Amino acid sequence: MNMVEVVDVVKTYNKGSLTAVDQVNFSVKKGELFGLIGPDGAGKTTIFRILTTLLLPNQGSASVAGLDVVKDYKQIRKMVGYMPGKFSLYQDLTVEENLNFFASVFNTSIAENYDLIKDIYVQIEPFKDRRAGKLSGGMKQKLALCCALIHKPEILFLDEPTTGVDVVSRKEFWDMLGRLKDQGITILVSTPYMDEATLCERIALIQNGKIMSVETPDEIIKQYPDPLFAIKASNMGKLLIDLRNNPYIKTCNAFGEFHHITFNNLSDSSMEILVKSLENQNHKEIEINPITPNIEDCFINLMN
Repeated sequence: MNMVEVVDVVKTYNKGSLTAVDQVNFSVKKGELFGLIGPDGAGKTTIFRILTTLLLPNQGSASVAGLDVVKDYKQIRKMVGYMPGKFSLYQDLTVEENLNFFASVFNTSIAENYDLIKDIYVQIEPFKDRRAGKLSGGMKQKLALCCALIHKPEILFLDEPTTGVDVVSRKEFWDMLGRLKDQGITILVSTPYMDEATLCERIALIQNGKIMSVETPDEIIKQYPDPLFAIKASNMGKLLIDLRNNPYIKTCNAFGEFHHITFNNLSDSSMEILVKSLENQNHKEIEINPITPNIEDCFINLMN
């Protein structure tokens, strides 16, 4: 059974002059950890707000657990948990007061669903009397997740939950998501971080409101069309310019301490010919190696 179905959804703003979501289609299976991956402004938040019944689509249809997001919005709101990208809990209430408030909204209590949040809540329980506004980024994140889970939702929407938190907190958060998935909760998470895509079972790559690909991370990587190489030299700025102007090079993008390149008409001698041409342009300490593409390589390729 699919817990989420999105069919030809369009969402526009400014009387139709701005298209935020453009003919989007995807589905999410029951119990799946699904990622919506794309940069800021790609349309991720708009899609989440449509699925959580906070926005109406201009065209198309969407359903959550078989319920229509327009007609059945009251039922959907009782069965979903939503953690927006911006921390939106009550800053002047304590950790415990926030959690009690959200439990009471759904006619439940912390005690009733404590098993569901226990692994997360024990990490913030020592600070239960601290005001939410005084928590660190990682602690705010854990509190927001507890509040989204306190009514035992069937499906959880997490909109860029790890933006602005440290690397350790990001890892802890994804470990928590894995444990929640083991309890049968369907999870949709959006993120601009390409490295987090590999932590999802399936992902949708989105840019400018359009879905470019929906597949498992491994399958998207397998579909990369060309052999990929990492190259570096002593002057990386000049190297980037010269590679992009080199007739042997098909694509060149900067990735940290290396540039990732593909060749036009790759042959056994292509690397040797390239190195010689770069040496003729006074490049030193040239290093080039074949590599496996990552999700960011695939995203850039699909964009182009």
